[in-house]
Amino acid sequence: MWFVLIFLGLFLFASLLMLLYMYIEAHLNRIILHHIALRGLDEVFEGFRIFFISDIHRRSISPKLIDKLKELPKVDYVVIGGDITERGVPFKRVETNLRVLSQIAPLIFIWGNHDYTVNKNRLIKTLKHYHVQVLENNCMVITRGGRTLNLAGVDDLTYEKDDLNKTLQGKADAPVILFSHNPNIKYRITKDTGIQLVVSGHTHGGQIRLFGISLKEVGGVKRRSFGKLIISNGYGTTRLPLRFSAKPDTLYLILNRAEKK
Repeated sequence: MWFVLIFLGLFLFASLLMLLYMYIEAHLNRIILHHIALRGLDEVFEGFRIFFISDIHRRSISPKLIDKLKELPKVDYVVIGGDITERGVPFKRVETNLRVLSQIAPLIFIWGNHDYTVNKNRLIKTLKHYHVQVLENNCMVITRGGRTLNLAGVDDLTYEKDDLNKTLQGKADAPVILFSHNPNIKYRITKDTGIQLVVSGHTHGGQIRLFGISLKEVGGVKRRSFGKLIISNGYGTTRLPLRFSAKPDTLYLILNRAEKK
């Protein structure tokens, strides 16, 4: 009898420790640095910097993350890679997160599947208030010294709102970076699109990976026929504020000119 009680007590204690660890992991503030070499990138865009944050969901942007970001050279744009919110999140929290991020650099937003579970008109109004550029199956052409760079964004794949052909219609004759909340856009991209880099979120890295196994793809750099796909594990969580073996992250992207061979 005493053996059973001791075992149950130890099991409960270990379970509480595990839950605490998973909660702490879910609230880490990591910035992952990536140098991205692009073919045809003009020298005026050498060192162009983008901060990518996706899947915020219910989480509030931590001052610790902003402090870390301020220690790095200032970015040119902040890209919110979808799921800035979800059903049940107070709009006040969304507004606060946008206000914090808008103090870093101009904001770009692409739609995620959970963004469609809230009042879309109110979300659009909130985005406009903070002067957020929404990429919704369109391309934003950045011009410097007469040279160009394409930042493109597709709408959400989950609800089949993506239209890659429409997205690329307005692109300039320059490298294309595509932002897609769902990384499965990779199956629709060919070399002739001019896309060299795709940046996504959505998977949360599996959020809870037992023995390194999950139904969702872990974040990182993936090689594709068109170039590179970078998947972020995301910043927040959905359902439970817990993670295991899938640490949250944000991405700090630095563009460089690819060496000519």
